[in-house]
Amino acid sequence: MTVVFAFTAAAQQPAKVIGFMTDFDVKDDAVGICKAVMEGVAPGVRIIDITHQSEPYNIAMGARFLAGSAPYFPRDAVFVVVIDPGVGSTRKAIIARSRVGQIFVLPDNGLLTLVEDRDGIAEAHEITNPAWMIGTGISSTFHGRDIFSPSAAHAARGDDMAQAGPALDVSKLVHLDLHNASIDATGLYGEVIGTDGPFGNLVLNVPAETFAQLGYKLGDQVPITLAGKRYVFPLVKTFSDVPVGKELFYIDSRGRLSLGIDQRNFSETYKVGEGAVFTIPKKGAE
Repeated sequence: MTVVFAFTAAAQQPAKVIGFMTDFDVKDDAVGICKAVMEGVAPGVRIIDITHQSEPYNIAMGARFLAGSAPYFPRDAVFVVVIDPGVGSTRKAIIARSRVGQIFVLPDNGLLTLVEDRDGIAEAHEITNPAWMIGTGISSTFHGRDIFSPSAAHAARGDDMAQAGPALDVSKLVHLDLHNASIDATGLYGEVIGTDGPFGNLVLNVPAETFAQLGYKLGDQVPITLAGKRYVFPLVKTFSDVPVGKELFYIDSRGRLSLGIDQRNFSETYKVGEGAVFTIPKKGAE
């Protein structure tokens, strides 16, 4: 059976850039199909892949990647993000605009949490208008193709997002319980929020300015109790500041405290990953 979807592209201003992120991987045709749908609605649209290898079902990871990448896109960019373990359920498909001006098309499952915390959300609509979807035959398992991709393309070509469906109360959007490390008179208490791609460096929920409150400087040896075991690693600027195979603390490119091993995989070596808790005492407190 051959299925042909006909789209009518609006003759308007040049299409906005679309940032595209999923947990689909690239082993099958899902990513290509979604891009074809976007091209059908907004011919010539520029689609920039953020990643399609976000960990499956990991909404918190997707929220982190989205917030981390959005500042490098134009202020009027459109993002379509499909990390959607609740596909086909009662969760809403939404389109939202941040106070920066960027537009986000995604499931209302917490993916917007860190963007909302940093930039604020100015308006949001539930996507219910069939004209913003692929047609009447909506799949219960592939909303990336049927709802999110066409809706993002409509927004990218300049269609009014209010046409997508009814307005939502932005204060009631799903918000993940994500938080930075806490700090008190004795030290800092945090957790591992992810690993750095294939390299296995541990990303910690510690902004550089929070870590600075502990008093450590470059070159110091920093004690840490990680997943119940105590270690001491040097705080350095970059990987080459320690010998190959040696551990280090460093501030990563997003301004967070991280743990790594020069040219080795910290997560695999220490059998520690996302969710592990740790404590770091204030300098001189031990």
